[in-house]
Amino acid sequence: MGKSEGSVLVTQRQRAGGESRPQQRKRRSDGWSKADEALFLQMLAETCNASEAARAAGKCRAGAYRKRAADPAFARAWDEALDMGYAEIELMLMRAALFGSESEEVTSDGEGAVKARKVRRAPDLGVALRLFLAYRDRVAGIRAQRRVRGQAGKGAGGGDGRPDSAAAIAQVEAMMAEIARRRAAAGA
Repeated sequence: MGKSEGSVLVTQRQRAGGESRPQQRKRRSDGWSKADEALFLQMLAETCNASEAARAAGKCRAGAYRKRAADPAFARAWDEALDMGYAEIELMLMRAALFGSESEEVTSDGEGAVKARKVRRAPDLGVALRLFLAYRDRVAGIRAQRRVRGQAGKGAGGGDGRPDSAAAIAQVEAMMAEIARRRAAAGA
């Protein structure tokens, strides 16, 4: 079998006559390029939403899930992106709980007419909470797998950078105590 210059062959399974055997074929022109994968994973990390990430990459959601099932490296990268996105949702929910989700500043002229209005809105917390609940168990499994892989070459250290580690919890408690101290000092 001759290979033409510039063509890339990929391995797949062919089923014929009740048996399955390996074969090589040209890569599909409408398949996933490295750039498509990178864009999908970036958007998945930003949104924690596979449908939105697929749309941004110009692919269909079902195709993304098929690729995930067929490509273990892509599945691992998907899990990593989902973990990053989920961590961002956790932080966003905590920030919203501490600081609120919307603020508005109105500037008026001398006659009381509104000259300027500045509204700052946080992302929709309802969507964030639904995503948080939908992926909570899965992300906990991903993090547990990563911790097991990380422990293979390390001793039994304490805070491994996880948000639920003892060191992270102590840090958050210290921050909360400092906030309470400042509020008390300000008379709030």
